[in-house]
Amino acid sequence: MARSTPGWLAAQANAAPQGFAHAPDTTAGYWHQRPENTLPPPDFWSPYARNRPLPTPGVEARKAWIVGSGIAGLAAAFYLIRDGHMPPANITILDAAHVEGGSLDGAGDAERGYLIRGGREMNWNYDNLWDLFQDVPALELPAGYSVLDEYRWVNDRDPNYSKARLMHQQGAIKDFSTFGLSRKDQWEIVRLLLKRKDEVGDTTIAQYFNQGFFETNFWALFRTMFAFQEWHSLLEMKLYLHRFLDSVDGFADMSVVLFPKYDQFDTFVRPLTRMLREQGVRFQFDTRAYDLDFAVDGERRTVTGIRAMVGGDARVLPVAAEDLVFVLPGSMTEGTAYGDMDQAPVLARGAHEPGADSDWTLWRNLAAQSPVFGKPDKFCGDVARSMWESATLTCRPSPLVDRLKALSVNDPYSGRTVTGGIITFTDSKWLLSVTCNRQPHFPDQPEDVLVLWVYALRMDVPGDKVAKTMPDCTGREILAELCHHLGIAEDQVAAVVDATKVRLALMPYITAEFMPRAAGDRPAVVPQGCTNLALVGQFVETANDIVFTMESSIRTARQGVYTLLNLLKQVPDISPTQYDIRNLLRGARALNNGAPFPGERLLHRLLGKSYFAHILPPLPEKDGDALHRVEEELAGLFGRGGQWVSEAADTVRGWMAGLKER
Repeated sequence: MARSTPGWLAAQANAAPQGFAHAPDTTAGYWHQRPENTLPPPDFWSPYARNRPLPTPGVEARKAWIVGSGIAGLAAAFYLIRDGHMPPANITILDAAHVEGGSLDGAGDAERGYLIRGGREMNWNYDNLWDLFQDVPALELPAGYSVLDEYRWVNDRDPNYSKARLMHQQGAIKDFSTFGLSRKDQWEIVRLLLKRKDEVGDTTIAQYFNQGFFETNFWALFRTMFAFQEWHSLLEMKLYLHRFLDSVDGFADMSVVLFPKYDQFDTFVRPLTRMLREQGVRFQFDTRAYDLDFAVDGERRTVTGIRAMVGGDARVLPVAAEDLVFVLPGSMTEGTAYGDMDQAPVLARGAHEPGADSDWTLWRNLAAQSPVFGKPDKFCGDVARSMWESATLTCRPSPLVDRLKALSVNDPYSGRTVTGGIITFTDSKWLLSVTCNRQPHFPDQPEDVLVLWVYALRMDVPGDKVAKTMPDCTGREILAELCHHLGIAEDQVAAVVDATKVRLALMPYITAEFMPRAAGDRPAVVPQGCTNLALVGQFVETANDIVFTMESSIRTARQGVYTLLNLLKQVPDISPTQYDIRNLLRGARALNNGAPFPGERLLHRLLGKSYFAHILPPLPEKDGDALHRVEEELAGLFGRGGQWVSEAADTVRGWMAGLKER
């Protein structure tokens, strides 16, 4: 006979105490073991963090309204069910589109041409993403396996790396074996890592770094991998450096990246929505929410209605006080303009004004009601600085495919890693990049078809081959520009055009989340005073996570669920890999262009024969006696010529000689 739950436990077990941090900030203070720390450290990830809290009393009668069917909205539904114990039939997902997925799209066919506005790169410590998808049934593996199992099966047997990450001079592979950072550049990166977050608000990358930094391989690799511009947020770049500190030594050859088997829609959206629908979650399309009604009581705000255009008709969807509302403020892919082989895309959004029918209207209307909802115009008010364009190429055999084979890790038709990520043409005026992921990229893709993806960052300058800006170009013209940079002969371009279909996507807000910002510009996941509203996605504030990732969208959804239901469960801060001495040492070596960094030989002398020797990067084979390199390393750290440097060198020499004698 099953034991009944004691009354006091049923009533209190799931209630978080007042002031409980559902999304703790590791940087907020020193954490140490003490009796009142019943929970692990704020950035602790392990199976111990996989516990399921007991149901919140009354949750079976509550409803949830989710505005947006992108990964943030889908994740909110997932966590409401798995951890919140809400009946799936009580959850409704609203979307202005006619298909779920938001920015995680993937459409088309071999005849019309496939279309993907962007792609997704993963790494090992996207912990919220893997937490979710290890509970989502796989599409192709047998019953009992998850999307995570599928992902691991693909990547564990097929390592990702690039042999042509940077190119120039019409098809020549550029040496990208080092970052090319000067000592000044290195110190600027270190100083940025050491700065507090509040020191760099509203500062651009260009305002901080010296001009030489922008000529380095590091900047070329970093900016094109993550889509940063010089005018973007220095704070966001700092957060990226912390988030991927454990990956710095894999930036150059892309060995740090994990790619899915198929496009992002088929890999993530299809299995997750299939599971949610089978459980009973409702999807309502052709519904554009544009405002929320609130009952205001002092500082407390409770959503009472969702104002929306449903099938073109204005309606108010009533919301009870105990119901929950999850809203996606802003959108990276809102207002996308499309083009093809013969038609350049035409933007329907203004340079500084999205328009009343845009997905930004809801956030702007909320911000007009209270400053707790942030400042959306800081993100959507300058299209010239948040826009770039992508092109999806559906390719049958041609000189383009032949050229691709020479730049690929494996044969493009093998089903294994192809280019291993984007190939960037560093001397391209558009700063053009092209990639071919594992093929087939779509499940229904014919065997003789390859799908390539192209994007560029500079939208306001003419190309090298085509004397137009990229947004003014047709697919044919973009294809000609790509062939030029790949070194494909002029007399072969016509054959490439005949065998290729190009579909274009010009996205006015694709990097809006990178615009310079300060505290308060992005709202909290649960804004101050809101009793039943959570904001999710790329434009809300988290403690230390970055934006422009599926991971951050899932994090915000999970945080919103835990907070609104007041679950006794935390969303851990980002993985603590940035504090791992091994990652710090590897990162320092990589930033020093693969050479021993200042002080590294001293560490080898101290730890080289100890238990901790394995944490040190190997020294060059012909490195010489470390004792003779002491003064050089100290000079590298502190400069040359000072008497105190020579005295310090003598002291360290004596200390090391003493170690040698012991």
